[in-house]
Amino acid sequence: MCQTVPFFDSDKSYEYIVKQCDFGPRYPGSQGHFNFKNFLNDFLKANNPDTLIVYEHDIIHPYNDNSIKLYNFLARYNMDANYRIMLMAHWDTREIADKDSNPENHDLPILGANDGASGTAILMVLAEILAENKLSNIGVDLLFVDGEDMGRNGELQNYCIGTTKFCEKLPDPNPQYAICLDMVADKDPQFPIEQYSYIQAPFLVSEIWQLAHELGYYEFETKITHPIYDDHRALTLNSGIPAIDIIDFDYPYWHTLEDTPDKCSPKTLKIVGNLMCEFIYRKDYETK
Repeated sequence: MCQTVPFFDSDKSYEYIVKQCDFGPRYPGSQGHFNFKNFLNDFLKANNPDTLIVYEHDIIHPYNDNSIKLYNFLARYNMDANYRIMLMAHWDTREIADKDSNPENHDLPILGANDGASGTAILMVLAEILAENKLSNIGVDLLFVDGEDMGRNGELQNYCIGTTKFCEKLPDPNPQYAICLDMVADKDPQFPIEQYSYIQAPFLVSEIWQLAHELGYYEFETKITHPIYDDHRALTLNSGIPAIDIIDFDYPYWHTLEDTPDKCSPKTLKIVGNLMCEFIYRKDYETK
């Protein structure tokens, strides 16, 4: 490689998890949601994307009929490039801890350190890197998506609402493909190939997992696991853009009150963040 790949600061990424959780639960309609929305807007503006699009969506809450707003943020770098890739993560958190071991907690909101904050934290560091290390040949879009985790068991239409809304107003030019980061900070990471990812973009799965192994990240396992309806699935179904999910679904604190920063690891953030950084800047070097 002739081009130096920028350093991914996983400690800073972990600090961004803590920062998000300091706002409290960030489910749509909550004060934490509103406050972090403002913080994220200022953060992205400060990191000088070529274009920052803030989508404001008025929706009716699927379970209480309240009128609420969702906010998607799209930070676009190197708008001169026709070849574009998109990385995405949901920044909202779950309103109910329906998987908590204590039934009395089931109606309480989760903090979402891993499920929400971890993917967002990696994208935040990548925004800083892209601002300081200009791309030459490709464009990168960072999509911070809202309203991923509003659904209840078996009601898929109420999940990934923000991504579905985003697909109604796709900006031009579209990315060639997308990579979704979700629950990427577990202390005991395992990243098997999620089944929808393999169906939707097998070429991208092969490229990412091969690069992970080249870098020594064998936490990226080559076995195919069960399909997960996540933002990558909603994106492909509603836009046709091929998308994959990097997700560690074997997380014991999923949808519980125990999903807190102490359950997250900078080492895991380093694996995923550095992999994404390597992928972006190698692709920029190879594309002419």
